[in-house]
Amino acid sequence: MKYISTRGHGGIVSFSDAVAHGLTSDGGLFLPEKLPDITPYLKEWETLSYPDLCFSFLKLFADDLPEASLRACVDGAYSTFDHPDIAPVRQLKPNLWTCELFHGPTLAFKDFALQLLGRLYALQIERTGVPITVLGATSGDTGAAAIHGLMGLPGIRIFILYPDGKVAPLQERQMTCTGSSSVFPIAIDGSFDDAQRWVKDLFGDLEFKERYHLSAINSINLARVLAQCVYYIHAWFRLPASARKDLEVVVPTGNFGNILAGWMLTGMGLPIPHFRIATNQNDILFRLFETGEYRVGAVDPSLAPSMDIQVASNFERFLYYQLNGDPVRLTETMKTFRNTGTVDLEGLDRSRFSASRASDADILATIRSVHTETGYVVDPHTACGFHGIHASRPTLVMSTAHPAKFPMAIQQAIGVEVTHPTLEKLKTIQDTRFTMGSNPSELRSFIDSRLKHT
Repeated sequence: MKYISTRGHGGIVSFSDAVAHGLTSDGGLFLPEKLPDITPYLKEWETLSYPDLCFSFLKLFADDLPEASLRACVDGAYSTFDHPDIAPVRQLKPNLWTCELFHGPTLAFKDFALQLLGRLYALQIERTGVPITVLGATSGDTGAAAIHGLMGLPGIRIFILYPDGKVAPLQERQMTCTGSSSVFPIAIDGSFDDAQRWVKDLFGDLEFKERYHLSAINSINLARVLAQCVYYIHAWFRLPASARKDLEVVVPTGNFGNILAGWMLTGMGLPIPHFRIATNQNDILFRLFETGEYRVGAVDPSLAPSMDIQVASNFERFLYYQLNGDPVRLTETMKTFRNTGTVDLEGLDRSRFSASRASDADILATIRSVHTETGYVVDPHTACGFHGIHASRPTLVMSTAHPAKFPMAIQQAIGVEVTHPTLEKLKTIQDTRFTMGSNPSELRSFIDSRLKHT
């Protein structure tokens, strides 16, 4: 399997190289040259455990890795989860299920990819002897999951940017209370979109990128999307066969990576008929799929901070497929969007998609109603997925984070204190963080000052 750039000038590389570089040399994103057909494997895969399924799926893409090495990466990644089914599916009432994606070390769905990515990086360093500088931006969960998937591995330095004062307190403590000298959590004066832009711009400086061997951990890294594909297949097998035919999968998403993973599987033969994109009040994706216009607005801080995003970095991959793999049209479209903040995508194929949005008031009301009707407690992001559900058709909601990460919202909604032992421990640890203003050149200087003598 070979990998190409969405923008057409990034060369053709192996899986290992796509993982190592994260972003292509022409500023695009890596995609498989051709999606494999998984339909011949589905019967065989249906009875597999989560690690076995993950290994079987990924070896279709990582064919340049020795199978024993890939197997060790997969087994190590999912040994860190605290539920035997890794991604358990729970039925809450007739026609309504949820897939719990919060049983990893940082209690969020990002652990599925980042526990694996850390081990893939370690394998690469072992093979090449070259250290890696991991650089990423986060609106909350990605940064914590990246740090806990990578810290302590030899040869890896981690720089994570996040918007100061705009992530949940416990999300921030998961990043700043590690005690690791190789971890640099950086609070910037700006939004997540600002942080993400700084990161992409620095990756665009090829000399700087090569000097420090930068690699991306955001969902711009294809390995993350491929790892996330697995829990959709796993959940599909755990639903009754009768529920699969008219299934709607509801995905809370801000950066489009989580739902892209599910949608890409339909191009590989998994017959998921419908997806619903669930957004919070920062609803650029809702507006896109309702109107066909992709237009940036101001970021409005919300009770679901991981979705406080206006520029969905994975949308470029989806757009590439929508434009029939035409890198020239894709490049022009992305240039227009970058220059104007808007692009007309009225011809977008929205046949498999619907979209919804939830205000903060909707989030609290939904947490309350789900708890009243089922006894189940959902976090604010997952509440965006449950908002407006009538379950007139089989519905699967992807539950993206443990409610204990957002105790104030849960307390406000239902008057219940939800805790988790790993989070309680964080409250007793001294934090370490770095701050920056609004000038992106500060990031370059900061990395230089920390790494130029290493």
